Amino acid sequence: MTRIGILSDTHGLLDKRVLEHFKDVDEIWHAGDIGSEDVLRRLREFKPMRAVFGNMDSGDVRYSLSEFYRFRVEEVNVLMTHIGGYPGHYNPWLIPLFRKEPPDLFVCGHSHILKVQYDPLFKFLTLNPGAAGKQGWQPCQTLLRLTIDGSKIDNLEVIELGRV
Repeated sequence: MTRIGILSDTHGLLDKRVLEHFKDVDEIWHAGDIGSEDVLRRLREFKPMRAVFGNMDSGDVRYSLSEFYRFRVEEVNVLMTHIGGYPGHYNPWLIPLFRKEPPDLFVCGHSHILKVQYDPLFKFLTLNPGAAGKQGWQPCQTLLRLTIDGSKIDNLEVIELGRV
């Protein structure tokens, strides 16, 4: 079993509560708009980390990461990008990727809106952890935590850090 902490849109702020909530995870996934090399470095020093760059990332953050990240955790095929959308409203450039090889789990950020939704057309789970930073219009900082056990995605938790 692998325990995962998922966040997005930190925009240069790594709230200390993120580290508290992710202290027992095996790895962290960041779905872009990290915002600073310092946040990227601190997360990498804290836990094994997988990340993509976001549209607001620049410099070494952008150059050390990719726009799309496809990987496996146990038996789960994951696709992560920053600007992704949600079922019925994906960015058009994602559709060919989904048709060619749909993931089991699609993770994105960008909207600052926490969303967990199953896609019945492509038959995968879409996750957007909302925003872990304070930049933007979201009313609350949010994170996700889950486990992967073989091919099973389980124990999904929404974590609210509080009002922005």
